[in-house]
Amino acid sequence: MAELQLKNISKNYGALNVIKGIDLDVTHGEFIVFVGPSGCGKSTLLRMIAGLEEITGGELTIGDVLVNEVAPQNRGIAMVFQNYALYPHMTVEENVCFGLKLAGVPKEERATRAAEAARILQIGHLMDRKPSQLSGGQRQRVAIGRAIVRDPKVFLFDEPLSNLDAALRAETRTEIAKLHRDLDATIIYVTHDQTEAMTLADRIVVLDKGIVQQVGSPLDLYNRPANVFVAGFIGNPKMNLLPVEYVASDAGVIMKSAVLGESNLGKTGPFAALGGTAGTIGFRAQHGEFDENAPKGTVEFVERLGDITLVGLRYPSGDLVILSRPAIWEGEIGQSLGVRLDPANCHYFGPDGAAIRPQD
Repeated sequence: MAELQLKNISKNYGALNVIKGIDLDVTHGEFIVFVGPSGCGKSTLLRMIAGLEEITGGELTIGDVLVNEVAPQNRGIAMVFQNYALYPHMTVEENVCFGLKLAGVPKEERATRAAEAARILQIGHLMDRKPSQLSGGQRQRVAIGRAIVRDPKVFLFDEPLSNLDAALRAETRTEIAKLHRDLDATIIYVTHDQTEAMTLADRIVVLDKGIVQQVGSPLDLYNRPANVFVAGFIGNPKMNLLPVEYVASDAGVIMKSAVLGESNLGKTGPFAALGGTAGTIGFRAQHGEFDENAPKGTVEFVERLGDITLVGLRYPSGDLVILSRPAIWEGEIGQSLGVRLDPANCHYFGPDGAAIRPQD
């Protein structure tokens, strides 16, 4: 079984701690995606799993084997890089089989494995070509084929689609999803593209500054972010996040916002202890409604995307709110509008940035 376990994994470069005690269990056949801003540690963590970066602390097991000191070629993994890393003087078939040749796999078996990879990836007609004769998407399929023939326990993908144009990204993303289903493969995938993460992952691992912020299914992270960071990172457009004050009163805890006005959150429940603190309220672009009676902002931009229109409101406080409207919305830049929310669609965060869930 291709299970993988990280126990308190850390990485230091001298005094600089870049991966800070990560724990993660990956079950056989899972598609795990690492996401986070540039410099968050996602590629470093992937390279540690691959054996290309030394593990400073903690334990990494693949199957039941501790692999901290095991060489990359002996870990049962195959890695697909961002830059394809194909040998220009070799044919596609030679590139696909090169690792097998180095490992001493007989020629007949190499040919059989290459033919099966070509069938899966639909590159049989390309096997005699050189990389210079291929498109970017075809080169990436060759790189994936080189991984498939190794029959690894775990596939590792490091931003494999970032060099492709939008159409090829969508096409290759579909192929990777199909590959996962066909091979029942365990895959760990690094990307900065939220569409890739949301459409491919069984679970997403959100990283920031070398720390796991949340692990969950795409919809878990979208609908129930654990903190302000995840709320602002997952989703396109990103969640509206506004500063609020929680003020204690005889009537209950009053939430005050320069954009939303005042709301009574009640005397009991998770808000009861928040009086006298600052926090954050969040809501998705599709959940806000225009309200003439709410504090006014000015329409700063209108983005017509075909199926929807995004409207950006700038408030005197400096806050920007983005709302999603139907494609036929007829407002205009400079218009003054207010925003009303259904409390059921709001996300509340305390002074430490952690989510507060009234329904829990």
